[in-house]
Amino acid sequence: MNIPTFFKQQITQIHKGGKIVLFRKMKYALHILLMLPLYIIAIPVVFVMRMVRPWLLVRLGGLNSCRIGHFAANTELYLCERDAGINKPIQYHFNLFYLAHKPICNHQLTTMWKRSLRIWPTWILAPIDFINKMIPGGTIHEVGRNTQNDRDVHNLLDRFPAHLLFTNEEEARGEDGLRNMGISTDAQFVCLIVRDSEYLNAHLSGADCNYHNFRDSNIEKYILAVEELADRDYFVIRMGVHVKDALKSNHPKVIDYATNGMRNDFMDIYLGAKCDFCISVGTGFDAIPLIFRRPVVYVNMVPLGYLFTFSNQFLGITKHHILVEERRELTLREIFYRKVGFSLQTSDFTSKGIELNENTSEEIRDVVIEMAERINGSWQPQEDDEILQKRFWEIFPIHAVRDTNGIQLHGQIRALFGANFLRNNIIWLK
Repeated sequence: MNIPTFFKQQITQIHKGGKIVLFRKMKYALHILLMLPLYIIAIPVVFVMRMVRPWLLVRLGGLNSCRIGHFAANTELYLCERDAGINKPIQYHFNLFYLAHKPICNHQLTTMWKRSLRIWPTWILAPIDFINKMIPGGTIHEVGRNTQNDRDVHNLLDRFPAHLLFTNEEEARGEDGLRNMGISTDAQFVCLIVRDSEYLNAHLSGADCNYHNFRDSNIEKYILAVEELADRDYFVIRMGVHVKDALKSNHPKVIDYATNGMRNDFMDIYLGAKCDFCISVGTGFDAIPLIFRRPVVYVNMVPLGYLFTFSNQFLGITKHHILVEERRELTLREIFYRKVGFSLQTSDFTSKGIELNENTSEEIRDVVIEMAERINGSWQPQEDDEILQKRFWEIFPIHAVRDTNGIQLHGQIRALFGANFLRNNIIWLK
């Protein structure tokens, strides 16, 4: 990126984001001013990097350390691509990383990534990375984004083992944490993460994240599912750093870890890594079970086109898309025809007169129990299930791309859509 392009990009972002973005950029500009001596020192360092490039290619990468979903999934998929020889220079190279964003979303995850990556102090690498990007010809010195960001379009998670491991001390600490919650080390447990606006409001104070609110969900609608799981001898642990409402259940095996004062960064990662499966609405935390190769069942998943499809350990259902003016539900085909299957802002739906209705408690229970039974081998398919699955994936745009850069959203389709949802919504597949 050259200097004129950089300033043009800043002006465009301020125009779109208004005062909040302007304030954030002024704060960043002040930070750069205070760090000016380090940026000056970075200039000769960059020139040395360019000079030694024929013999040693030094590449720099900033990790998205303020959002747990990207900090976990993007980083794990980068390592999988490295193992697969994708997006990897032929010549001898040396990759250096730094934590590019604050606040740090999870310090335990940071500790564990430092075992797999060369993560240097931000105050050293960030100025060098910035100067490298300002001087033409620096792209080759950037690690860059992995080819799919957080989308496993090469189906690599099924090919390579997890890159993060717990030390013996951490394993013991995690087992103690389970016992403190009343969970024995051989007990089955499930993590539940339900998105609401509270986390981003607290974690990214001052940023306007309301455009994401269409993804929110009501925790009360999950009580039927979690108590059914608890009756089947699972512990259910409700996750979350900041949550709007408590999970109101009196079942002794339902634990509202998000509000009972027991949560911490370490146990967030340990629980996500060790759970039998995770129930999610498609939000940041579910990247933890994902990178540890744990099954995930997605409910209320929107936008539907972003459904996670790249592993047979994934199962999902979506919110109901209601055309308000006609008082009817859009079919699967219409969701994509009206171009809301990939919408990433609340306004995209409201401007087209589309209301998103959450899955019912029964729909959530059905797909959660389907996942539990598929895992333990007791799931009994019905005669038309395979036909309905085939019809769904024939309509679903599996070759969709994220943007004009052509970044893919899906690789080989391995996930399943909820069987009961399809059985009960046959007209939806017309």
